[in-house]
Amino acid sequence: MMKLDGIAAFVATAEAGSISAAARRLGNAKSVVSERLAELERLLDTRLIQRTTRKLSLTEDGQTFLPRAQRILYEAAEGAAEMAARRGTLVGPLRLSAPVGFGVLHLGPAICCFLADHPGIDLTLELDDRFVDAAADGFDAVIRHGTIADTRLVAKRLATSQRILVASPAYLAQHGVPQSVADLEAHCGILYANRDADWRFAGPDGWTVVRPRAALRVNNGLVMRDAALAGLGITLLPTFFAHADVAAGALVGIDIGCAAEGAELYIAYPREHSASVKIAALTLSLRASFGDPPYWDLPPSDHDAPPSA
Repeated sequence: MMKLDGIAAFVATAEAGSISAAARRLGNAKSVVSERLAELERLLDTRLIQRTTRKLSLTEDGQTFLPRAQRILYEAAEGAAEMAARRGTLVGPLRLSAPVGFGVLHLGPAICCFLADHPGIDLTLELDDRFVDAAADGFDAVIRHGTIADTRLVAKRLATSQRILVASPAYLAQHGVPQSVADLEAHCGILYANRDADWRFAGPDGWTVVRPRAALRVNNGLVMRDAALAGLGITLLPTFFAHADVAAGALVGIDIGCAAEGAELYIAYPREHSASVKIAALTLSLRASFGDPPYWDLPPSDHDAPPSA
């Protein structure tokens, strides 16, 4: 009879790409994971993983078995979670990915609130500014800023997100304050490398696109903010990055007479996870923590810090 720990060892190895990484994810010794894999292969009378000195890959049987194995683990975890939910508790593992900057500034405190209410959840949060593949990388859910184009995912809005132009007082004193969209093209821009470098602003005739001269391209909002604080140029930041520094006077919000393109914060998860009581509870908890409108868009007198547990 197949054991869940053997299936878990196989899935973790396939998703993580190595037995060592699977062992770290599962909290087991490498030898334990190898033994459980070998036992599963004996029970199935087939080789699931091809091991060489250089790399590890799935056999044809392994590729066939993987989605079924993932489903078995998910159904087992959700079954336990649903039974616990009937008793008024939530239990079990939950693996979440989120962008680094938002995770550090806002998601961390909100997650602590969630875990304080649901101490039976074993949550793993991985911060990464790349666009992870939720299903292929083994995540139950991902936090995304902006449009969700992956049709394999269900997306639920967590909060609105405005973007504002900001620069340091020193930069503006030296280079002048732009008064219009056209003025921006003469300035140095600090650009986000993971999306289209163009800045888009709503005008009377539709969207106006600006392509500033790049002083820096980087895939992390906190580094963009720090570059603006250092006076390298003007940057277009979500208010969840800029609100505290604008309120403190370290950055200046720039009004050019039209609003920048906004975005939304989403939690997204594979469609087969739609019935997850843990994801539903996390979604409600994050919405409550961020607020509507979110606390980072409230006047400074209305908030001093993110909610805490």
